[in-house]
Amino acid sequence: MFERLKETALRYEEVTRLINDPSTAGDSNRLMDLMKEQNRLLPVVEAYNEYEKNEQALLDAEKMIEEESDPELKSLAREELADAKRRQPDLEKALKLLLIPKDEADDRNVVVEIRAGAGGEEAALFAASLYRMYVRYAERHGFSVETTDVEDTGIGGMKYVSFLINGNGAYSKLKFESGVHRVQRVPQTESGGRIHTSTVTVAIMPEATEVEVDIDPNDCRVDVFRASGNGGQCVNTTDSAVRLTHYPTGIVISCQDEKSQIKNKAKAFKVLRAKLYELEREKAHAAEASLRKSQVGTGDRSEKIRTYNFPQSRLTDHRINLTIYSLDKVMDGDIDGVIDALAAEDQARKLAGLEEQEM
Repeated sequence: MFERLKETALRYEEVTRLINDPSTAGDSNRLMDLMKEQNRLLPVVEAYNEYEKNEQALLDAEKMIEEESDPELKSLAREELADAKRRQPDLEKALKLLLIPKDEADDRNVVVEIRAGAGGEEAALFAASLYRMYVRYAERHGFSVETTDVEDTGIGGMKYVSFLINGNGAYSKLKFESGVHRVQRVPQTESGGRIHTSTVTVAIMPEATEVEVDIDPNDCRVDVFRASGNGGQCVNTTDSAVRLTHYPTGIVISCQDEKSQIKNKAKAFKVLRAKLYELEREKAHAAEASLRKSQVGTGDRSEKIRTYNFPQSRLTDHRINLTIYSLDKVMDGDIDGVIDALAAEDQARKLAGLEEQEM
């Protein structure tokens, strides 16, 4: 671990030197990449320096205890030694956490897809509830939301909805939400008061840039059509909606939220890039068995990750055996407790994996 830390410190010094080199100033892209790397390395270097400082304090205190004859100074040295030893485990843990490889997509915006599964109209109603939950969560964190496509049922449900959540770190917050969400409640249409179980599938994908995912225009067909559903006269009376078909993968993206055909087309390509980027990430992850073993859940859309039990006001996340009895707050977007618990568990597993490698 300490060899890696020394290498990181040396790399930080090199990056700082390159940023200050006049020859770098002429290349704005390289300068931006170097500054991003510097910001990424800085917390590790600062933590390493703090650890080294504490190590030196420990050595100095031990030396003073051994060599000093003054009882008062000796007592002071013992206090300093005890303080340094007390801080050492926390500093070590902080360093290890910083050395855990960061998901390169953590800082990105996300594309979210919600699909009603088993349960008919009740599943569609719950899909709409989840959509509202994530929108409220985004609002709480200052993120913006752009809806790209909705297939509603006409009575408040959603068979399908696709939307973008824009904000720094959005993917790091929501990446564990992918999977099957199960709801247990009495449907509005149930006259006998029986509890039904329905499912909704959520997919979370990091947004990709045009540089990362180059889409050949010849691989796509763009169709325009008249938007349906709510949206006002301008949306419903012009051919503003866009359907994008990607021939190599068979992926079809529809976008009809904007009044402008150009804006809908741009959003559709943004969603397509995210889907293609996620496909490549899934291929890479499938080749890394250790990653699959250490992460919270499989990330697979078919994995049942959570149950929302309305009669008991209970949410249960099955991956980490977490249960919360405040479902009304959760459905209003207050899901930080769940998200933080999942992130902590993921961090703990990765830390355990790092410690296994060192043994």
